[in-house]
Amino acid sequence: MRDVTTAQPRQDTAGRVELDVQPTPLALLLLGREADPKSERGVECPGDLPSPSDPDLVARARAARAKLGDKVFILGHHYQRDEVIEFADVTGDSFKLAKDAAAKPEAEYIVFCGVHFMAESADILTGDDQKVVLPDLAAGCSMADMATAEQVAECWDVLTEAGIAEQVVPVSYMNSSADIKAFTGKHGGTICTSSNAERALNWAFEQGEKVLFLPDQHLGRNTAVRELGMSLDDCVLYNPHKPNGGLTVEQLRGAKMILWRGHCSVHGRFSLDSVNDVRERIPGVNVLVHPECKHEVVAAADYVGSTEYIIKALEAAPRGSKWAIGTELNLVRRLANRFAAEDKEIVFLDKTVCFCSTMNRIDLPHLVWTLESLAEGKLINQIQVDKETESFAKLALERMLALP
Repeated sequence: MRDVTTAQPRQDTAGRVELDVQPTPLALLLLGREADPKSERGVECPGDLPSPSDPDLVARARAARAKLGDKVFILGHHYQRDEVIEFADVTGDSFKLAKDAAAKPEAEYIVFCGVHFMAESADILTGDDQKVVLPDLAAGCSMADMATAEQVAECWDVLTEAGIAEQVVPVSYMNSSADIKAFTGKHGGTICTSSNAERALNWAFEQGEKVLFLPDQHLGRNTAVRELGMSLDDCVLYNPHKPNGGLTVEQLRGAKMILWRGHCSVHGRFSLDSVNDVRERIPGVNVLVHPECKHEVVAAADYVGSTEYIIKALEAAPRGSKWAIGTELNLVRRLANRFAAEDKEIVFLDKTVCFCSTMNRIDLPHLVWTLESLAEGKLINQIQVDKETESFAKLALERMLALP
């Protein structure tokens, strides 16, 4: 990794040369000793959390929730722990939850049990008098962290120097920071979800000849190849850590899809070996994966779709059917328990289980601390997007809402 430390030579009293190693801001950030306000990594929570072993946590959450009444609206993403989902007023994927929050103008507090970019989207879509709260500010998203505003601006400069920027329409996945959504809106692009990525790309190619897809390379590649009929050769991978993205001018000019080098840490772990192994272990199994998985995994699966698609597919599945699911473990386990009475066998696609580590930072102690603080009139962990960023990000979101 670049720029982790800086070293300056110095001489000791014996005349020996030593290196005076000073950690850079990036190194301190990775060590958890500094915070980057432009990053999804967040900061530590102030105050004291209840003990995770407190046997009264559930009762405390219920009491604080009752005291707040209609003043609070709790959103629970599908990947949250069961102990948190129990207190959610609504559950869903990130965009559904942001829309649910916008449809609840009477709620003074929106408690978003998810990750940072989701809470930002809720703040963009809700009223100015509503306050969006994230129970743990360190609940970020590794994928969203893979594209910063500075990196994307530099990428646009590369595209401009290659003489193709005017032909490029940015399409950014919902799983991106407000800054990236604002960049997308400012440059004539749109946002997409895993459910409407095909529609978003079709719209984008009506506006221009090329697409810059941010920040998840796999969703962009899978949609372009599987849904739009492109070839893998139509796609190039832009690496923000290499000069000119690691691409030549000829490669950029010849590409239809310029994919950002980003991925989901959970979905990216599934491999072709995972698919082959589960088919050997469970004869007749249906492999159902999220489009954030690698292309070879998606190509080998029986079904591919968003979180909502996965849930609906299992709801409609016949009794006794067998399913291996390639998505976050909390949801897979919840679905397995839900459909066990219908003799539907539902397993995690990979032998090694994997939670979304940042999503799992929202636990019952954080939720109790949040609700009790709000009940006492203390506003904590508010997520606020500045007005200029909000205006351009909202423009990109509105283009998505207007997709045919």
